[in-house]
Amino acid sequence: MKLGVLWQYLGCSAVYYPKLAKVTGGVTAAILFWHIFERQSQLENPDDWVKINVDEVEEKTGLNSTEQRLARKKLLERSLLKERLVSDANTVEYWADIDALEARWEEFCQPDSRVDSDNQDKVEAISPNNGNSTKTTAVEGSYILGIHIKNDKFFPTQRQPIAVKVTDDYRFNGPWESPEQFEEFQRALLTYFNKHGVTNPSAWVFRIVDGLTKGLISPFWDEFVSGLPLGSTQNPLFVKNEDYNQYRVPWQSAEQFQLFQRALLEYAKTEGFENPSGWVYKIVDNIRKGEVSPFWDEFIRGIPLGESQKIKRDWEIEAGVPYPAFEEERIQYYVQKGEPLEQAVAKARAELRDPVLGKDLWEGFLRKCDRIADEAIKAKNLGVTTPYLPPSFSEKPQITKASVMQKLNAIAPQFSISSSSYNSLTNLSLEQQKVEDEESDTVADIPSLTSLRSAYKTAMGRTLVERQIAEHPEWGYGIIDGEVVDLFPF
Repeated sequence: MKLGVLWQYLGCSAVYYPKLAKVTGGVTAAILFWHIFERQSQLENPDDWVKINVDEVEEKTGLNSTEQRLARKKLLERSLLKERLVSDANTVEYWADIDALEARWEEFCQPDSRVDSDNQDKVEAISPNNGNSTKTTAVEGSYILGIHIKNDKFFPTQRQPIAVKVTDDYRFNGPWESPEQFEEFQRALLTYFNKHGVTNPSAWVFRIVDGLTKGLISPFWDEFVSGLPLGSTQNPLFVKNEDYNQYRVPWQSAEQFQLFQRALLEYAKTEGFENPSGWVYKIVDNIRKGEVSPFWDEFIRGIPLGESQKIKRDWEIEAGVPYPAFEEERIQYYVQKGEPLEQAVAKARAELRDPVLGKDLWEGFLRKCDRIADEAIKAKNLGVTTPYLPPSFSEKPQITKASVMQKLNAIAPQFSISSSSYNSLTNLSLEQQKVEDEESDTVADIPSLTSLRSAYKTAMGRTLVERQIAEHPEWGYGIIDGEVVDLFPF
């Protein structure tokens, strides 16, 4: 194909200015901006927006949809382009902001002009050579924004150290009005912490003073300003009780404290905690540190521990007891997936104990119930007496240990899950041993194949052997072609 013919198939050319790419953010952004600007300049009103779609831009500029999206993003970030959507999802209206382009162009050109002027000042003329004068730059380095940057790779320019302004005499700034008041407050804090046996009292004083300088509110400072003894308005965390040699805590006596610990231990064992004594220690230790404990409130009120902390969810009849139909629905879900019944019950109840997951499953269950109810109402309107409901909606008696034991006792008392004594287990093992002995005696009574074959050779023995083999098929013998054989040799 000739070049002229090929040139005709190439189509129209798209204008691209390399310097414009530095202002707009890239080559694709420059091509797209100039194409929109050309379309905008052809309009009668320069304030009108250019309506164009992705396919037209790709046909004129060669930019695909991804390149157009990135180019628009760069132009929008630089406030060089404005766009708005129209009814057609593939068509967008654009408006090129020429004023913003001029402002960015001026910012782009200013550093270049300063660099050119500075470099021009640094050009020195060298003595003429053979009557011909040549001008070369004698500066080794580059100039950026009028600053000479040395380009020696062996001795690079070291960065100037950052100067940090620090006051000569640093002092705490806080709510105190004078250094004397500040000193008196510190001495009062030291006296307070030393009196109550606090470890490292100076560190505690520093923490309180540092918090006050950072704008924190301190009850110690309020007490000091009001003239009250330090710690009088606070929970006395460090004050010891002389009667029981313990920190001041809610309990009134050592006996009450012991009862509270035993109640906590029983609660931890009932809930199946891994380390009940360690858990009790944490609760008591937090109470000594001033933390409010709902367990102590329940103990004082005389209600079971943990009762006031239970939260009744929407899917529960009472706290911790879900609706039977909802629970049965989740159990059947795992059963249908092939899980054993015990594992299905465990997974279903674990889901319903999770507040977030349980709420989502409950909402889904309500939607399912609503759909089933609508279908049942339609069926009833059509004349169906008893509409279909899933098996989980049918009322079933609650399965308890007593009901299971009663059924097993009615079927086979020796296999009951009730607590068995040593004698019953011994009797059961003896009966099992007796059955095994009877089975071994039965196996020993079976005649051998050799004795039957020898007896079968006589006329009287043949009749006797045929009768015994017919009466005892469990021996596994048979007569084939006039010979006694073992039907199950293996």
